[in-house]
Amino acid sequence: MTVEAKDLAGLKPDALAPAAIEAKAETLAVGKTKLAPAKCFVLAMFAGAFIGFGAMFFCTFLGDTTMPFGVQRLVGGLCFCLGLVLVLCCGAELFTGNSLMVCGVMSKKITWGAMLKNWVIVWLGNLVGALVVVALVFLAATPDMNGGNVGATFVSVALGKVTPDWITLFFKGIMCNILVCLAVWIGFSARTVVDKVIGILLPIAAFVACGFEHCVANMFFLPMGLLCKLTGYAAVDASALDLGAIFYNISAATLGNIVGGAIFVGLAYWFVYHVKSEK
Repeated sequence: MTVEAKDLAGLKPDALAPAAIEAKAETLAVGKTKLAPAKCFVLAMFAGAFIGFGAMFFCTFLGDTTMPFGVQRLVGGLCFCLGLVLVLCCGAELFTGNSLMVCGVMSKKITWGAMLKNWVIVWLGNLVGALVVVALVFLAATPDMNGGNVGATFVSVALGKVTPDWITLFFKGIMCNILVCLAVWIGFSARTVVDKVIGILLPIAAFVACGFEHCVANMFFLPMGLLCKLTGYAAVDASALDLGAIFYNISAATLGNIVGGAIFVGLAYWFVYHVKSEK
């Protein structure tokens, strides 16, 4: 058999089966806890920046106010997919996706302390990365596009995220990370870049179109909206948008994201598919 034939024989175009995905989630959890804190933080900054790019793309598209609501939500959701495509294909540490590390904890391959340490480092790194993109996008005059309508969109999107009550935001966070972690789960199953990109489109577009709350995306949306408000882009009364409102939203979204990803996806799939290793 030639070298080329051997290479082709080793190719497996089919996606991983569910049980193999769960085993992979456990293995990845172990690897995440072994990352040096500085490297983990930088990878988390990348993820915060990547999600910020997706949020920027989403708001730039929504800056065209002439489109029907349904078209805005669907295509805007597809635009936002840019963020998770970059995270999964380029390599980065995303807090919401790391909810799936619970599989490693339940299998006793990592400790609760190791997982929580990772979560704290990654959450903070995501925040720093998102804020860097806020600064870059603002300095690039992106809010000025379409006669300032993009800046007004940044404000209106942020305002819409701080007006619901805390419990509503919490459940929006749960729904969001169920869909995000299912998209990440699909990414775990994929063997090619095309598999990953196509597989995540619908779950991510769905959470965005339905207005659910992603804490890392909001690390971009809310500061960007506040900055645009303070610099005169608001087309409506945005007095409700301030630093307190940002904390209000992100606290609810973060806790909801943990519940949605860790319990409804990670723990549920671990219960169904985990295989005990034989001694």
